[in-house]
Amino acid sequence: MTTAANHVPVVVVGAGQAGLSVSWYLGRAGIEHLVVESGTPMHAWADTRWDNFTLVTPNWHCRLPGYGYEGGDPDGFMTRDEVVRWLAGWLDTFDPPLRTQTKVSRLRCTADGFELTLESASGVESLRCAQVVVATGGYPLPILPPFAAAIDPAVAQLHSEQYRNPEQLPDGAVLVVGTGQSGAQIAEDLHLAGRSVHLAVGSAPRVARRYRGRDCMTWLADMGLYDTPAQQYPGGKAAQEKTNHYVTGRDGGRDVDLRRFALEGMTLYGTLIGGKDTELAFAPSLTAALDRADSVYNSICSDIDRYIEDTGIDAPPPSRYEPVWAPAADPTGLDLAAAGVRSIVWAIGYRPDYRWIEASAFDGGGRPMQTRGVTEVPGLSFVGLPWMHTWGSGRFLGIDRDARHVAESVVTTLSSATVPDALPENGVRL
Repeated sequence: MTTAANHVPVVVVGAGQAGLSVSWYLGRAGIEHLVVESGTPMHAWADTRWDNFTLVTPNWHCRLPGYGYEGGDPDGFMTRDEVVRWLAGWLDTFDPPLRTQTKVSRLRCTADGFELTLESASGVESLRCAQVVVATGGYPLPILPPFAAAIDPAVAQLHSEQYRNPEQLPDGAVLVVGTGQSGAQIAEDLHLAGRSVHLAVGSAPRVARRYRGRDCMTWLADMGLYDTPAQQYPGGKAAQEKTNHYVTGRDGGRDVDLRRFALEGMTLYGTLIGGKDTELAFAPSLTAALDRADSVYNSICSDIDRYIEDTGIDAPPPSRYEPVWAPAADPTGLDLAAAGVRSIVWAIGYRPDYRWIEASAFDGGGRPMQTRGVTEVPGLSFVGLPWMHTWGSGRFLGIDRDARHVAESVVTTLSSATVPDALPENGVRL
């Protein structure tokens, strides 16, 4: 798409599902815009997920503007390749104005809007616009601990986004660091492949896959947890900062029970706090971490019990998780060479990176200061962030609603078509 005098009313930076959802609504409203993507549309699903990746949310959660999951397994979990095909099917339903393989390296405020610096194989150019929607994801930079560089170079190291399959790693044992959703599932992937796995357990909570006859995430959705605004969510900011509960959709979905993995031969440790050469140090936190994760698991079951009782739903009887294993002591050290560990998979998360944006729109941690995606900087919005509006934000279940709200703000500011007529609700109650 070419723009007159290098100007377009609205630029959406990022062509993942969130940015393209905003584009879908802007197109329906007749708003001229351009979506700029550094790679190809929604490439992260194919490029940064491992081979055996599956969704942890049920397929019925998968909703995008004008498009929803219509397969035969709404309570199942799509694999990576199935998600890629599903997203490609959605992209076939409309024609967003895309410019791919183009990086936005700078965004600065001007007297009448914004100027973007674009870098591509064709060179560097500038583009001006009145409104910008940033849809580059909340946490694009993989985190590695500072002591990673001091570990014996004979030990291969990679971040979870680089992990694809067990065969990719050198022969020998593997240390997985972190038990968020990626770390727990990658540890399971290696374990099921027969690899010797050492796992550094963090503070992530866990949740039952199914409870009292239904998927737990279906119960939580019915209970309104994914629709509760962030300001009203139980636990406030502290709850929002926590790592998501670990569980898996693999093989139809099941619990991830680290204690059972230990019974089957996986070696567990607490939080990894340091390392040099082949010697690693761990906090004596394993017992507390396992107990805390189980406590959250059972607490969620109790919340579901109350909901069932309050609503009079006929469901199977309640139950509670009982530990199948406990550490005799909390280990505090590991000699990688002695244990035969030849690779480390870091699954300790990501951090934000908005250094390319020159605007007073960020807090001390570098995160956007926004309300439902809209900032105090006129014309600057974000979409696709975790907790942007609710717990459902950043998930397939919440993207449509969030994108529609941001698009409404853009349309209103540009004084175009009336929002209710231009932006149909698409079945989502706002």
